[in-house]
Amino acid sequence: MNTPEQTLFEKFDKRPKRYVALMIFAYLFINNTINATSNWMEATRDGATPQFMLWEPFSWEYTSALSTMLLLPVLFFWFRIYTFNVQRVWQFIGFNILISIVFSACHVGLMVGFREIVYFWMGGNYDFGSVGKEFFYEYRKDAWGFLFFMLLYYVYQFIYSRLKGEASLISERELVTQDPAPNHLLVKKLDREFLVNVSDIEWLEAAGNYVNLHAQGRIYPLRSTLSGLLPRIEEKGFIQVHRSQGVNLNQIDSISSLPSGDGEILLKSGKTLSLSRRYKEAFKKKVK
Repeated sequence: MNTPEQTLFEKFDKRPKRYVALMIFAYLFINNTINATSNWMEATRDGATPQFMLWEPFSWEYTSALSTMLLLPVLFFWFRIYTFNVQRVWQFIGFNILISIVFSACHVGLMVGFREIVYFWMGGNYDFGSVGKEFFYEYRKDAWGFLFFMLLYYVYQFIYSRLKGEASLISERELVTQDPAPNHLLVKKLDREFLVNVSDIEWLEAAGNYVNLHAQGRIYPLRSTLSGLLPRIEEKGFIQVHRSQGVNLNQIDSISSLPSGDGEILLKSGKTLSLSRRYKEAFKKKVK
């Protein structure tokens, strides 16, 4: 049975980018809402008459947040392709300073454009002020934001890789006979190694350059493709049942047919898998 922590992580692991985007959006929305209300409270402190309308600080903050959200995919792509190298630390710092300036310029450009639209819609006129002075003012905040998102990216990658772990297929006979059918998984997780029987794997799920191995309520990613892995463990009772899924025949509880011609496979764990028409005949032969 899955623990609440395992279930939560499994749900997150299905669409990690979506959940990360939602968390960043929530953070920016809350943070910028606080900033906007703080601006208004400061302007009206001790009964003072504010020099701007109530909607204006919200437009400033929300256009900034929206511009940041639009640029984050490009920013994270940069962090992914240009990773930290201790042997080129000064080059790394120099390139990222340059990219932070480009990021700030794009952020300011989008932000000002959105504000012009909002002010035009509200019947006003937005004045950005002196470009040089105001850009330096914005760059200080954008550079700090750039550093924050860089650290967030690296911390996320570190924690996620430790929680997700990674599996390596091994066999007692593999070193001597090059036997293609491994008997165990060597799972590296949180700087520890665990030995898992291949027979305990219930089903397989293709996930990009990895195959997620589902065993006893846990998920172990293996750097492989589904088509590359299945031939190695076929004699252990595994077969492909869907374009992105494989199953251990020993873990099946029941099979049912659907009007569409496809089928459903119920595992002993309670998990239901699809049996595609494309793989149905091969599946029947394997079962027989």
